[in-house]
Amino acid sequence: MEAFELNADKRDATGRAENKRLRKTGRVPAIIYGGNGDPVMLSFDHNDLNHHLDNEAFFSHIIKIHVNGGETEEAVLRDLQRHPAKPFIEHADFLRIVAGEALRMSIPLHFIGEDVAPGVVDEEGVISHNMNDVEIECLPRDLPEYIEVDCSQLNLHDSVHLSDLVVPEGVQIVDLMGEEDEQNDQTVVTVQVPRAAVELEAEEEAEAEAEAAAAAEEAQGEDAEGEDDGESEDSNDGDDDDK
Repeated sequence: MEAFELNADKRDATGRAENKRLRKTGRVPAIIYGGNGDPVMLSFDHNDLNHHLDNEAFFSHIIKIHVNGGETEEAVLRDLQRHPAKPFIEHADFLRIVAGEALRMSIPLHFIGEDVAPGVVDEEGVISHNMNDVEIECLPRDLPEYIEVDCSQLNLHDSVHLSDLVVPEGVQIVDLMGEEDEQNDQTVVTVQVPRAAVELEAEEEAEAEAEAAAAAEEAQGEDAEGEDDGESEDSNDGDDDDK
């Protein structure tokens, strides 16, 4: 498993003005909390933290945080706030971990075998992802980097559910914990008919219905015209008899 380490400075001043000052100096205000310790206010070098964020594994790994070059904390990234319009990190939350205490984390899903799935290769279906990550519970030592989703055997309209996923020993999917009636076995991925094909089929059905309706209306009009002609002939015969 890849190791991640960050250097942090402890900070005492808090508040919006102090956070703004830190950001101007290239620092990211942050906090570490949970476990057996008190919350500690920290700051990180923006570029260093941003560099680690380029690695997907950073979001699901235990991170060693060296505070002021001395004390080391072990934590996981719990929350991240980014600027809504600029490529800046505004704040980071880290959850302190305890070796024998279970934690809950959202772990990325890696989809494999999509390009060989029969539903894609033979039936011209498309893969649709309903989830990109999954919340798990495990001890820190069992924390996986990601969970694979095997799509290689999927046919058209087939799906993979949470209960189909293979997870490492010691790892539980939160939605599948508890009694059976409390579980939420969500669909992770499915092979669908392409939207264009569905829309084309709907258009063809609509055209067929419109043509059938037009034909029925035309036939009804011809029947009515025939009845009118018959009544006209009967009327003319009556007039001839009167003469």
